[in-house]
Amino acid sequence: MQHAVFRKILAVLFGLVLAATGLWASPAGEEEPAAAMEKEMVMDPTTGKMVTAPQYGGTLTYPYNRVGEITDPFFNGIEAGWLIDGVNERLADGNWGLDRAEYDYRDSFVPLFAFTGNLAESWETPDPLTYVFHIREGVRYALNPDSEASRLVNGRELTADDVVFTYQRNNGLGDFTESTEMTRPSNNLPWQSIEASDKHTVVMKLKEPSLTALFVILQEAQDWILPAEVIERYGDYKDWRNVVGTGPWMLTDYVEGVSKSYIKNPDYWGFDEKYPGNRLPYSDQLRALQMPEEATRISALRTGTIDIIQHAGVVDIQSLDVIRSLQMTNPEIEAHSYFQAAFASISLNIRNAPFDDIRVRHAMQMALDLETINETYYSGFAKVEPIGLNAVKGYNTAFAEWPEELKQYYTYDPEGAERLLDQAGYPRGADGVRFKTTFLHRDTADLGFVEIAVGYWSDIGVDIADINVVDGPTWIATWGEANYEMSNSRTAMATDPAWTIGLHRAEGGNKFFREWVGGGENPELIAAYDAFQAATTIEGQMKAHREYDMAYLTEHSQVSGPLAPLFQVNQPWVGGFNGEFALSGVSHHTILARLWIDQDLKREMGF
Repeated sequence: MQHAVFRKILAVLFGLVLAATGLWASPAGEEEPAAAMEKEMVMDPTTGKMVTAPQYGGTLTYPYNRVGEITDPFFNGIEAGWLIDGVNERLADGNWGLDRAEYDYRDSFVPLFAFTGNLAESWETPDPLTYVFHIREGVRYALNPDSEASRLVNGRELTADDVVFTYQRNNGLGDFTESTEMTRPSNNLPWQSIEASDKHTVVMKLKEPSLTALFVILQEAQDWILPAEVIERYGDYKDWRNVVGTGPWMLTDYVEGVSKSYIKNPDYWGFDEKYPGNRLPYSDQLRALQMPEEATRISALRTGTIDIIQHAGVVDIQSLDVIRSLQMTNPEIEAHSYFQAAFASISLNIRNAPFDDIRVRHAMQMALDLETINETYYSGFAKVEPIGLNAVKGYNTAFAEWPEELKQYYTYDPEGAERLLDQAGYPRGADGVRFKTTFLHRDTADLGFVEIAVGYWSDIGVDIADINVVDGPTWIATWGEANYEMSNSRTAMATDPAWTIGLHRAEGGNKFFREWVGGGENPELIAAYDAFQAATTIEGQMKAHREYDMAYLTEHSQVSGPLAPLFQVNQPWVGGFNGEFALSGVSHHTILARLWIDQDLKREMGF
């Protein structure tokens, strides 16, 4: 108990020191270099902030640690995407011009409402089995005279036939009915046909309705549109030298384990959604350097060798200590937090005492001062407002709209927590302890937060007698057998609601989900779960998910904890970046095409 309290005091003192020294002041509040002050300023319409006006030229450099070995999405869409994103394009993408208050693109899951047309200018669903896509006219493949494959395509216009070729190949339709090597055939949608009705119209038909079909068609990682003649000539799309696309970049060099390089497509059809008069991309070149070690990446950032650490390289900064160090030595570097599923919440085994009593579960939540933990331990970067099972707009109920009776149990109130424990029959003993329990901790989760929480629980008389730190396989096995009292659990994030509630995959997975949340005993959970599966509209799914979420929150089988951030960072001369993670699955180079280098500022800063 004394150690946990001492850690809390240290955390508070450290937070006060940071505040006093101003180390966490926003870069926007600092004195700007002369070059930046003399620049024309424009408003970012998605945030309302004033930024230096976009400019063209220069090389945008970032580090990476993950890249696919091949460039053919037919064989591995996600891995190929790390190389061909921004060279090849898909039918739709996240809308870069969307108000960030509506959706901030700081997650790998992008909800349907945030999509806008890309190679498909628009689409409609005339009936539940039919999807009609209107392919954008005037889009041409990039013409790189140094590429044999590019010369083969010869800068021709993209047509509906390219879309049909790609989707038929990926799903074993048309001339590809015997194809069996694809790894993810569009999530196994019940395809009937995919055909072109004219040069710029594609009609996709299903055998039976699927509420997830449009989302899958627009975001599936395999469905980068490819030129048929390249695959017909070379047999596949595996060689990076044969990559030809319609996007803002042309892949010009790839040295495995070393680097990958792109140059701008001077004839790219797209314009900046924020500033519609500006043709993309802004930079002349995009260069990625493989840097597996974080220390190497941070050193390169400090020396100006790299301009940005963005998720395009899967090298996000996960440690607050690294961010604190950067803020101390390089306060000009801008940090942007974002959130992924993390083991920050705490699962209570409600099958056994004492956690079979909901009053005890409420008390464990009410004992935690999440705001103070955030301001001290997480330096204000964490999310602490309870979310529920999913953060996707429309599928959950915002905390402010929860019933007051429910909200009180998710609010810091140590005196109320003690009253509930008294009512539940767990008074303080002579040693001040109400009951003892243990904590199963997965080694990859944040032990620091758990230790701080243990101190808060000690304050209300709950003694965590042991924190048992185990590796992943041991944790999974122990969790699966429900052989724990308290344990780490994932905090909600924006992810596919169908996956969240167990709609995807086999019935075995659905059964597991029912047994995992609430032990299958809560009739409201099961009713909402069944309603979600039976829904025939997206609105019906949303309603059922919200009902499921409320039932889950009311049951309070998990203590909501702070959602710790990951970070992306950029040099002050990188313009247009607000911490966006992706515009859709593996859509990162697309973001980098919309950023620019303030070359005057970079030179003035000595780089």
